[in-house]
Amino acid sequence: MNSQSVLTIGQQALEMTLMISAPLLLTALLVGLLVSIMQAATQINEMTLSFIPKLIGVFAMLVFAGPWMLQTLVDYLQRLFGSIPQVIG
Repeated sequence: MNSQSVLTIGQQALEMTLMISAPLLLTALLVGLLVSIMQAATQINEMTLSFIPKLIGVFAMLVFAGPWMLQTLVDYLQRLFGSIPQVIG
């Protein structure tokens, strides 16, 4: 195992982490932005008001994007475990 293969595996792991987490994080970001705009427009400054819409939005995105996320993760793990013989020697 050389340093290039270790760096490649690390890079692929970081890319996979970003791909898997992006839909949920972007949903939470957009819902939070919409709620904060509504709070600014109505001058309601309740900090806990944005929690429930974010939770519902992230859950809905998990329902819709969950199968894709799971399939992407399974494909990555199969490639990773399949490359063990080449990495070892």
